[in-house]
Amino acid sequence: MGNELVYSVSDFVAYLNQTLETAYPFVTIEGELSNYRVSKNRWVYFDLKDEESSVRFFGTVYSLPGPLEDGMVVRVGGSPRLHPQYNFSVNFQTITPVGEGTIRRAADLLQGKLAAEGLFDAERKRSLSYPPKHIALITAAGSAAYADFIKILHARWRGIVIDHYDVLVQGERSPAQIVAALTAVNAQPELADVVVLTRGGGSTEDLSAFSNEQVVRAVAASRVPTLVAIGHEIDLSLSELAADRQASTPSNAAELLTPDRGVVLGQLRAMKKELGEDLLRIVSERQANLRRTKQELNARLQTVYELARERLQAARRLLEAYDPTAALKRGYALVQAEGGIVKHVSKLTAGEKVELIMQDGKAEATIIKVTGNR
Repeated sequence: MGNELVYSVSDFVAYLNQTLETAYPFVTIEGELSNYRVSKNRWVYFDLKDEESSVRFFGTVYSLPGPLEDGMVVRVGGSPRLHPQYNFSVNFQTITPVGEGTIRRAADLLQGKLAAEGLFDAERKRSLSYPPKHIALITAAGSAAYADFIKILHARWRGIVIDHYDVLVQGERSPAQIVAALTAVNAQPELADVVVLTRGGGSTEDLSAFSNEQVVRAVAASRVPTLVAIGHEIDLSLSELAADRQASTPSNAAELLTPDRGVVLGQLRAMKKELGEDLLRIVSERQANLRRTKQELNARLQTVYELARERLQAARRLLEAYDPTAALKRGYALVQAEGGIVKHVSKLTAGEKVELIMQDGKAEATIIKVTGNR
């Protein structure tokens, strides 16, 4: 008994926790949820049980996948600890619903909660750039979803910048990686035009990460417009409901974002042909208009010319009528004295010299006698 090792309570707790940290730094336990409660909207307490045993768990609401309730089957990851005052528990970091029934119930609870907050409202949806110049793609590298999206995108359109964020798209670590990728996309100094979150099909459990509360909230809060494409058509994940737009498959996502290059080229060729035909028609119409205008101008010029010629002839006739030389041709003569042309006999005096202007010349004369008309 003298060699017996005796611990104080605090020392024992510390020693046991060191042992647990070394032997069991992280454990994953699956069981039925019971005694679930949330304290002060922050602290979470519950037990996991099976037919024979029960283990206590403790953590914060920030690690929850969404609303939970007793009776659900969940898989919990965390670190075992012996608390100095509150006994043994597992400090959880991840909780994943297990089984189709539990997963559906958890999704229904979360959908009701988020719908009440307005996260799925149509008024929140934003339009996507078409086609985008810059895409942030969040999916697993080397996956069929990645290959299908890239293949269809490049076949339909060229010149799009793609930033790929490699994440797990199923499993306990998937939600945290997706949230981190969305955070990184929105932290870039030059934002992408759209963020595409995608994966192929799978079971309800495989797709549960896309109905995780942290993932759904990150999709809804993204500054970059979102397109979520999950390769299943039976049920929609909550991330799809929160996204600005959803697609049925990764290939469908690429089709929604880009036009078909072949179709666009065909449309451009048709437009070119139509524009050429329109141009020829316009030129033809303009030429016809010019011809009509020329004819009208010629007609108007002819009319103006005829009127001018008639006016000229009338003026010539009038000029001829008033031409003093016309009278000379008929045998008359003009009498011109020093004061000019003499129009009245009273302007003449006997003995005055005058000049007679006739048709073919002039003659000088002397007035002998002046006799006026009575």
